Amino acid sequence: MTIDNPDEHKMPLVEHLIELRKRLLVSVVFFFVAFIGCYYVSKDLYSYLVRPLSDAMAEHGDTGRHMIYTNLTEAFWTNVRVAAFASAFLCFPVWAGQLWAFVAPGLYKREKKAFAPFLVATPVLFLAGAATVYYFVLPIACRFFLSFEQLAADTGPDGLPIELQAKVGEYLSLVMKFIFAFGIAYQMPVALTLLARVGILSSADLKAKRRYAIVGVFIAAAVLTPPDIFSQLSLAVPMLLLYEVSILSCRWVERGKAREAAEAEAAADP
Repeated sequence: MTIDNPDEHKMPLVEHLIELRKRLLVSVVFFFVAFIGCYYVSKDLYSYLVRPLSDAMAEHGDTGRHMIYTNLTEAFWTNVRVAAFASAFLCFPVWAGQLWAFVAPGLYKREKKAFAPFLVATPVLFLAGAATVYYFVLPIACRFFLSFEQLAADTGPDGLPIELQAKVGEYLSLVMKFIFAFGIAYQMPVALTLLARVGILSSADLKAKRRYAIVGVFIAAAVLTPPDIFSQLSLAVPMLLLYEVSILSCRWVERGKAREAAEAEAAADP
């Protein structure tokens, strides 16, 4: 049942804490169950994550190489991290749903209607960022970094070859950094549109501050990605495009607010 007036359903602090504990418990249980299932297939998940590097090595003419680990527990903890990473992906809709169930009773009907699209857009944009990493950024990055190898045929009889011996833990850390960086960066339209919704900024403000946004985007890309120009550009360019999308989204929100204000004014007139 939709509650239009949350003031009629106020709860004491203790009941709020009990409700919060319930939501947290459900979230933890879902994560634990998902983690067990993901750990069971963690090797397959890692094989999927390592495919861009494998394909790049095959194109580079290296079909017989393998990944290594130099710490006795590294392979085990890598599987644990893969399972936890995948579990977080699977559980995010559950976590978002539990958060919404906790805060929704305190919102008015119009506030629920306003914030519900952002709840849906957040995981979609994060998945879009992860897909960009896996299908576009990682393949190009792997080819780029493999180009710095110096094989025995290239160094001559007096030189020493330089070959990649990728470690499982280091590769996973790189992939996770990329995915988190892009996933967080792709939330820009959601964050800016929410700020426009509550009246903190407007589409005109975003257009006026575009030059500063460009500088900020490149600084953020330098902080969130590995320290090479390719990684920074691969994040900065989509962020700039998303900034332009945010301007359009804020303009759409402003039109909706103006329409709501006009309807409220018309309803108030006798």
